[in-house]
Amino acid sequence: FMDWFHNFNCSLLFGVLSFVSVMFGYLLFSNFYFKSKKIEYQFGELLCSIFPTLILVAQMVPSLSLLYYYGLMNLDSNLTVKVTGHQWYWSYEFSDIPGLEFDSYMKSVDQLELGEPRLLEVDNRCVVPCDINVRFCITSGDVIHSWALPSMSIKLDAMSGILSTVSYSFPTVGVFYGQCSEICGANHSFMPIALEVTLLDN
Repeated sequence: FMDWFHNFNCSLLFGVLSFVSVMFGYLLFSNFYFKSKKIEYQFGELLCSIFPTLILVAQMVPSLSLLYYYGLMNLDSNLTVKVTGHQWYWSYEFSDIPGLEFDSYMKSVDQLELGEPRLLEVDNRCVVPCDINVRFCITSGDVIHSWALPSMSIKLDAMSGILSTVSYSFPTVGVFYGQCSEICGANHSFMPIALEVTLLDN
């Protein structure tokens, strides 16, 4: 469906480009002919109002279908983690495990243990199992943040009042680090993300 939608949009945009090019050429070269005549273009104005509306509707219907099916895909998950961005820390809540919620702050330099990365390690890692479908519901408690794990190709904006969701199945175990990718204030660079992926048995 995505390939069809991409090809459809490309065809639509090519048609719009062709139409605008022809009309621009017509207006440019016919200016000398219509210079001395007073002509009302009511029909032309009507067409110029109807065609853009039809083009937007033609793009809107498949887009809404994609959004609907994307929402259905996110419903199929084994574990749901709600992530809330604050100035300047993250809160995690496991919806499937009542009472399991915690805040995650960056460790200061004197708290770091040997081998832990500076400015990336946190006091409470978010721990999820591998090889199951984990749904992350991401929002914000104040300003706009962005929950990003570059090594897993995950990046979602966290906005107050909006719940952004993504489902992901981690293929391997390990600790994955990220940072807030939206400038959110003075300590923007001091709110890292540490996600630990373990075996389900652990």
